[in-house]
Amino acid sequence: MGSFSIWHWLIVLLIVVLVFGTKKLKNIGADLGGAVKGFKDGMKDGGASAAAEEKPAPPPAAVSADKNTIDVEVKHKP
Repeated sequence: MGSFSIWHWLIVLLIVVLVFGTKKLKNIGADLGGAVKGFKDGMKDGGASAAAEEKPAPPPAAVSADKNTIDVEVKHKP
């Protein structure tokens, strides 16, 4: 009485397919697979960014002596 037989699981699967349809179940499976892949990629990127944070930042290439100067490009209206 405590465990389900294979026939119980087949009946449950049949009911789920009848309720949701095979197309919707296929889409759910594809979405779940994409989410797992995205999670794995995020874990890889998280490890790479943690290693990058440990390295000191390189010095800026060109630093102006006057810190109050802002370099901008002027655009004229026609």
